Amino acid sequence: MDLYILRHAVAEARSADNVEDDGKRPLTAKGRAKMSKIAKGMKKLGVKFDLLLSSPAIRAKDTARIVAAEFNAKKKLKLSMNLAVGGNQESLVTELVQERGAPASVVIVGHEPALSFFASVLLTGDGGMAVDLKKGGLIKLQISALGYRKCAKLMWLLTPSQLRRLG
Repeated sequence: MDLYILRHAVAEARSADNVEDDGKRPLTAKGRAKMSKIAKGMKKLGVKFDLLLSSPAIRAKDTARIVAAEFNAKKKLKLSMNLAVGGNQESLVTELVQERGAPASVVIVGHEPALSFFASVLLTGDGGMAVDLKKGGLIKLQISALGYRKCAKLMWLLTPSQLRRLG
């Protein structure tokens, strides 16, 4: 399996209006524009996916929708509470393993620090590896047998600016 880990794009800042429900913060106009270029860069890199799994938070959903639109893959987009802030990563692995059709390539869209921790667990077996995943950054892992343990090989980690330059 190729697993792509994508951090959501730049979202509106927390404010008194949205502090109660952090999941309702949308992307900024600049975040949307940058994510559109990032999605184009992903396409030029040859990224392909059978499943696009996103946190239900608006900023992650908006990021995933931009990717889905660029790849003409709106039907491949699903939401997962396991990718929400405070989601269960072991359950995320179970969800991916049990996904119908055994996807060969998956993009997950979520939040920090959970995504970096998840990448670290899959690469080293624990969450101790420092991974700097910027907003709109993308990691590609190659996995032979997915489990919540050391099971992945790092193929690359690209910054948002690197991806935008490709697009």
